[in-house]
Amino acid sequence: MYAILDIETTGGQFNEEGITEIAIYKFDGHEIVDQFISLVNPEIPIQPFVVKLTGINNAMLTSAPKFFEVAKRIIEMTNDCVLVAHNADFDYRILRTEFRRLGYDFNQRTLCTVELSKRLLPEQPSHSLGKLVRALGIPMADRHRASGDAMATVKLFKMLLDKDLEKEIVKDLIKTEIQKGIAPKLQDIIENLPSRIGTYYIHNEAGKIIFIGKSRNIKKRVNQHFTGITTSAKKIQTEVFTVTYEETGTELIALLKETEEIKINRPLYNRMSRKSNYSWAIYSEKDVDGFLNLKLQKADGRKKEVLSYVNAIEGKNALIQITSEFNLCQKLTGLSQSKTHCSKHNINECDGACIGKVSVLEYNERVKLFIDKNSFDNTNMVILDKGRNINERSAVLVENGVYKGYTFYDLNYQVHNIEILKNIIIPMQSNRDTRNIIQGHLRKNKGFKIIKF
Repeated sequence: MYAILDIETTGGQFNEEGITEIAIYKFDGHEIVDQFISLVNPEIPIQPFVVKLTGINNAMLTSAPKFFEVAKRIIEMTNDCVLVAHNADFDYRILRTEFRRLGYDFNQRTLCTVELSKRLLPEQPSHSLGKLVRALGIPMADRHRASGDAMATVKLFKMLLDKDLEKEIVKDLIKTEIQKGIAPKLQDIIENLPSRIGTYYIHNEAGKIIFIGKSRNIKKRVNQHFTGITTSAKKIQTEVFTVTYEETGTELIALLKETEEIKINRPLYNRMSRKSNYSWAIYSEKDVDGFLNLKLQKADGRKKEVLSYVNAIEGKNALIQITSEFNLCQKLTGLSQSKTHCSKHNINECDGACIGKVSVLEYNERVKLFIDKNSFDNTNMVILDKGRNINERSAVLVENGVYKGYTFYDLNYQVHNIEILKNIIIPMQSNRDTRNIIQGHLRKNKGFKIIKF
């Protein structure tokens, strides 16, 4: 659990500042579960430049609670949490100073989103909160007020969690829980998981990820791991300490995340599981007469494929449909083994490429039309779909035929141009697996919008 906070102060000499406003959002890694926002009477005057910056003046604070009156609520909000703030050293120092004046030793672990953003967003020219949220398209209200800055930090931190593909932030949190001696039972773990689509991460007692999966129903799928009787299921049941998850809103992003993060984190028991790969592919080959033949063959990384499939049956069914849709010849697509013309010629469903009635040029144009329609080469597009909640949308970016990554953005902030999208994208590796996943998703052709650019 994280306590994401921002503090406004009176300004003044080091360690003599007083708090004028505090905002804390308790964040479980997915959503805000509690919040506390209050003006605070610092019992000392506010520096004029601070009044100008924040808009908070001395008159506004005369009836506000003093720090000792809100101290208990602050402890309740931050207890057993990691404190997160933009420039955490400052906020943490101010809080510790105030509590020290009350004779209380306030001691918490902290995370600084300035340091995290420098590590996870090194391409950004500035890591100040204002410039960072503008560059990342994070909507922000009430700049230099505690609630506005803290809420912007929540949204920034959520984005940083997404960008942390090695899950170092989450692993550190789990190590903290281990030090506290928390060891939930399997049933407790399942009860805290959502019945929604996303990726999940099974951790052992050292916080290390031992399995990554994706599911349309995370709770149901993890329950299957915990009740399974296979060798890998039994090992997971023995070693699991906790399960973390990320909702993705769409199956496409869940698949892309699962593929990428398995490669990065190399979980022990993913190696034992059956790999979901695309082992068959359609290739284009020119025959001795100059005709472009489409052939379904076992995947060969040395050759350039047009489309890939999980198995031969799926590939053959697709090839039958392609042959019909583009008016191709079953003999030249390998569906007919006839020595003369193909069987479809007898019923006028093939216009005779197999017996020379159609020119090489005309027939090859049809094959090229199919290849162009399905090729990723030089493709520039954004796949827009639903997000993780009703206020959000998702975007998957492909540029020059290369998968660049995905992102989520607030409905209140429309992505107007590709440069803004590139700023907020979570960069991912492009490879044969990601291309096949995206092409397979596009073939389903439902529920999403494609913007070409």
